[in-house]
Amino acid sequence: MRQSTINRETSETAINLTLQLDGEKSVDIQTGIGFFDHMLTLLTAHGSFNLSIQADGDLDVDDHHTVEDVGIVLGQAVKEALGDKRGIKRYASDFTPMDESLSLVSVDVSNRPYLVFDVEGLGEKVGQFDTELVEEFLRAFINQAGLTLHVKLIHGKNNHHIIESIFKGLGRVLKEAMTIQDTNGDIPSTKGTL
Repeated sequence: MRQSTINRETSETAINLTLQLDGEKSVDIQTGIGFFDHMLTLLTAHGSFNLSIQADGDLDVDDHHTVEDVGIVLGQAVKEALGDKRGIKRYASDFTPMDESLSLVSVDVSNRPYLVFDVEGLGEKVGQFDTELVEEFLRAFINQAGLTLHVKLIHGKNNHHIIESIFKGLGRVLKEAMTIQDTNGDIPSTKGTL
């Protein structure tokens, strides 16, 4: 079973996270940041994962440390749950609409972290949530998971819809790229390792 439990405690955050890649969309997410919880729930549902996150962060300072550290821990959990990546599809891309917004999310489960975040015109806030934290979360996540990730906003006006499109798309491409497709258990690389 492809699953992982990670506990991480710093002077800024304490995070307990359990991930099961081949799940039933079971969600128990409590970070103290409502909009972020909503986005993580969408990622989980569209990725068909089981995800439990209990995060206690220094929200009296701001949301940055909590969002970034959840990204770190989620990335570690994905990497651990994938193991040696035998049989996975590895690549996936998806266009995801959300009302007037449309984004392209593309991933390579390559063990080579790289983020391209091409989202022009995103406003500064959704409610109290700083939208710059979307990129911070993604960078922390891919650096720990070992993913190459490209995110491009095709068009959109509503900040909530734009970010929702990205998180739904991320769930969809992670689900596809991490699906076991090679029953022989080959590693999808000419190098023989990822």
